[in-house]
Amino acid sequence: MTDRPIPPAPPPDAGRPLAGRRVLAVIGGGIAAYKVLEAIRRLRDRGAAVRCVMTRSATEFVTPLSVSALSGETVQTDLFAPGMEAEIGHIRLARDCDLVLVAPATANLLARMALGLCDDLATTVLLATDRPILVCPAMNVKMWQHPATVANMATLATRGVAAVGPNEGAMAEAEWGPGRLAEPEEIVDAVTARLTAGGPLAGRRAVVTSGPTHEPIDPVRFLGNRSSGKQGHAIAASLAAAGAETVLVTGPTAEPDPPGVRAVHVETARQMLAAVDAALPADIAVCAAAVADWRVEAEGARKIKKGEGGGPPRLSLVENPDILATLSRPGPSRPALVVGFAAETEDVVEQARAKRLRKGCDWILANDVAPGTGTFGGAENTVHLITGDGEPESWPRATKREIGDRLAVAIAARLGPPIEREAR
Repeated sequence: MTDRPIPPAPPPDAGRPLAGRRVLAVIGGGIAAYKVLEAIRRLRDRGAAVRCVMTRSATEFVTPLSVSALSGETVQTDLFAPGMEAEIGHIRLARDCDLVLVAPATANLLARMALGLCDDLATTVLLATDRPILVCPAMNVKMWQHPATVANMATLATRGVAAVGPNEGAMAEAEWGPGRLAEPEEIVDAVTARLTAGGPLAGRRAVVTSGPTHEPIDPVRFLGNRSSGKQGHAIAASLAAAGAETVLVTGPTAEPDPPGVRAVHVETARQMLAAVDAALPADIAVCAAAVADWRVEAEGARKIKKGEGGGPPRLSLVENPDILATLSRPGPSRPALVVGFAAETEDVVEQARAKRLRKGCDWILANDVAPGTGTFGGAENTVHLITGDGEPESWPRATKREIGDRLAVAIAARLGPPIEREAR
């Protein structure tokens, strides 16, 4: 092991909220260790410098060479490696970071942490550190639910150890239940939230709408659209990671609630407007939801039967409330910055410009949802930021989370320095 400190990350920029932050990843021995490789890559994409320690069991599942290639650092595995303790290496590892991430945190590793055992490099570092610790449990469902593991987690919580996951799902042993390692994006979001407390949007309040709305026709049918909620959820996660107190008002979607946000689940446009209104006052509003423009005037109390009335049913439609326009109206409850979305299939920028003026919002993000773009339900997006000040700013195609991070940075620049305010 060298005696140089962990290198700093590159300077901050629009897509690197963790620039300058240092993470020590302790990788435990479990099949879920392969997910940690992706988490390391994403942490570095966000600007963090990552150094890794692996337990001996972890090397049975992923190789130190793979971890080293992704982290850009030599991986440490042995407490008694030549020169290691002559340089008091475990102390330097334990202190030369901003956060210690334990993933996967196996039942064995959690037990050793709770008992304060330190019989290898990983547990010695964990006992010697005075930095925040974030554990990501992963194990068989019965092991997670065992009273010993429950007690160990409670003990660690009293010592200030935070946790993300485990998730519920299929196990490697063909069982089902809680015990799956959190997904890489969830882990990275949790690290980001811990390390950016007091970030550029600290003290600000944000409300984000996401997903579609479902407007009922009868008890089993509805009017809806193809929105997945991926972009809105990503924006909410980015705002929370930047320090904003964030409320996510979401229509029906398969997307999990992002870490660090308060999610309110709704179905209809009217429910969404009521939830947004209840979340005010806010400094920031981002309307990313694909709200249905119309609803059925009178929802049927029973299922409409095929053939009733001699043909297809006639639906009388009425206009839904316009949430973006409502938020944009001048008044004491208007957020300082209102951002809308324009999902268009042609003349994207021109249509979005007209929409911004028509709705009265400050900014609008235009994106092309024409067939073949992969925008709806896809992992990536291409957007054009229209602020009314000069020409639109076209952002390169990126993941929806990267779009969210870039928007968070732009919002922080517009609103100015963080403010001090008690959370609601």
